[in-house]
Amino acid sequence: MVKSAPSPIASRKPSKLEGIKENSNFLREPVATEILQDTTHFTENAVQLLKYHGSYQQDNRDNRTKGQEKDYQFMLRTKNPGGLVPPQLYLALDKLADEYGNHTLRVTTRQGFQMHGILKKNLKIAIATIVKNLGTTLGACGDINRNVMAPPAPFKNRPEYQYAWEYAQNIADLLSAQTGAYYEIWLDGEKAISAEEDPEVKAARQRNGNGTIIHNNEEPIYGTHYMPRKFKICVTVPGDNSVDLYSQDLTLVVITNKKGQLEGFNIFAGGGLGRTHGKEETFARLADPIGYVAKDDVYDVVKAIVATQRDYGDRTDRRHARLKYLINDWGVDKFRTQVEEYFGKPVEAFKPLPEFKYHDFLGWNEQGDGKLFLGISIDNGRIKDEGSFQLKTALREIVEQLNLSIRLTPNHNLIFYDIEPDSKEAIQEILNSHGVVSDPDKIEPLERYAMACPALPTCGLAITESERAIPGILERIRTLLDKVGLQNEHFVVRMTGCPNGCARPYLAELGFVGSAPESYQLWLGGSPNQTRLAQPYTEKLHHNDLESFLEPIFVYFKKSRKSKESFGDFCDRVGFDAIREFTATYDPQTNGANKSRHRVNLKAEVYSKLKEVAQSQSKPMTQLVTEALEAYFQNLS
Repeated sequence: MVKSAPSPIASRKPSKLEGIKENSNFLREPVATEILQDTTHFTENAVQLLKYHGSYQQDNRDNRTKGQEKDYQFMLRTKNPGGLVPPQLYLALDKLADEYGNHTLRVTTRQGFQMHGILKKNLKIAIATIVKNLGTTLGACGDINRNVMAPPAPFKNRPEYQYAWEYAQNIADLLSAQTGAYYEIWLDGEKAISAEEDPEVKAARQRNGNGTIIHNNEEPIYGTHYMPRKFKICVTVPGDNSVDLYSQDLTLVVITNKKGQLEGFNIFAGGGLGRTHGKEETFARLADPIGYVAKDDVYDVVKAIVATQRDYGDRTDRRHARLKYLINDWGVDKFRTQVEEYFGKPVEAFKPLPEFKYHDFLGWNEQGDGKLFLGISIDNGRIKDEGSFQLKTALREIVEQLNLSIRLTPNHNLIFYDIEPDSKEAIQEILNSHGVVSDPDKIEPLERYAMACPALPTCGLAITESERAIPGILERIRTLLDKVGLQNEHFVVRMTGCPNGCARPYLAELGFVGSAPESYQLWLGGSPNQTRLAQPYTEKLHHNDLESFLEPIFVYFKKSRKSKESFGDFCDRVGFDAIREFTATYDPQTNGANKSRHRVNLKAEVYSKLKEVAQSQSKPMTQLVTEALEAYFQNLS
């Protein structure tokens, strides 16, 4: 893959969006004017600025009618550092989804919530309600620091996890937009009641360093133009990769002493997954280790890294604007030198770390102080009521009855915590009565570790299906694995409807990336713990060809894997040339597998009903379809 930089930045003009930001009066106009207009949508300039306020203008492509206006609606995204959702906020979001949205909530892969289907006329009341109930959407989108992630596990006997939560919140506060536009537009100037900001954070925001602050500016850190592109941060602990730390622009790893006291942070920088099909100069990239900083200096070094990207990131080509390209073009040493110039002193040497592992924290767990926490798996992050599966109702009842706080997870699941042991039975009864599985061992492993982005019909970037397609894809992969004798095998599958990588498919063992209608680019070779990039294996796989394409790869894996070797590790070890050589000569008959089965498409509502019945009867969907068709043909005769 060619990873060349565009032509020198100095010879090119800033992108159009830089002018929109410059002329916005710090994100006010034209949003402030257009929200008052009786229209169904915003102009393009306002749409670009609306993102900073936490909303994307969308068009429901399922409802498009030729010759008529688009079906405009809005996605609203919350910003929840470390995934924290207080009970009051959750109940407000649940109600808003029914009153103004599409009756669902979606947990994002950055530990926030998204609501879909909001009309322009309801956008102001929806945002105001969120803010008045201890939430915010400010900075959930746009060229700004996004939601700061952290491991969601509430271990009270492991202080490093508590530090990760604390500093995720503090860094989110440090880098929050300071413009008054948000409260002026959505709350008529009324400042929200919120937790008091840490005095150290407030002081650090104004501390100049060596050029990190822009004086006499409404945005002392971001300035008039904000960042060149979005900026993503996480705080984690040694060994915990529940946050996909290598995919972040900036990662801080908590370092404690033997007494559990915070000493400082290891720093990674330069990760990012967004790319563009056919543009070889765009690519997924893992973050590099940069160094170590003592706890008293952490806010200053974060500002130094942000300032380096702010001042030297590419503002002429948005495809080349992320921090990963700056570090790729400069090299780590030059980047570190510039950061140290802003920081005012050398960054210390990187501290040794253990191997990072992926954790999902599902099921019932002890949190270390006598209380419990419960991780609930949510298919594709979609909280909904559908038939006998009443997840949305169950979660609402638990919060209403027990007033529990929530931590959203980076794998779009959910954790209730600080649960008194004598409340366990009541919670379990609510889940059981609403068809919600709480035992992770009863979840199909392919589904447990999979992620998909929303894609069609609402995402404007989607090329093909993702969230609506992945249940069927996983079912077909499971059937194929069973067929070739890999009944107990599972691996990390991730799917997106476009190459932007929102569900982080480039770190999966098997990644599907939308490349054309009903077709996907296939990526192989990521690790089970998401610490290695996958690589593109084929550019366009039509979903109808899934079984015939994957069968020889799975058979080769079965025949040639090492003991306990994962699918991703196998693909990385043997390499694509060996896989292609095997598949080129593969014969289903001589290689011990039957010919690929024929398949038919089902309507979405029929598929949903089939899945519901299959789950209730603990049978594979394929078995139910086969039985039903056999009975149908018998009646014909």
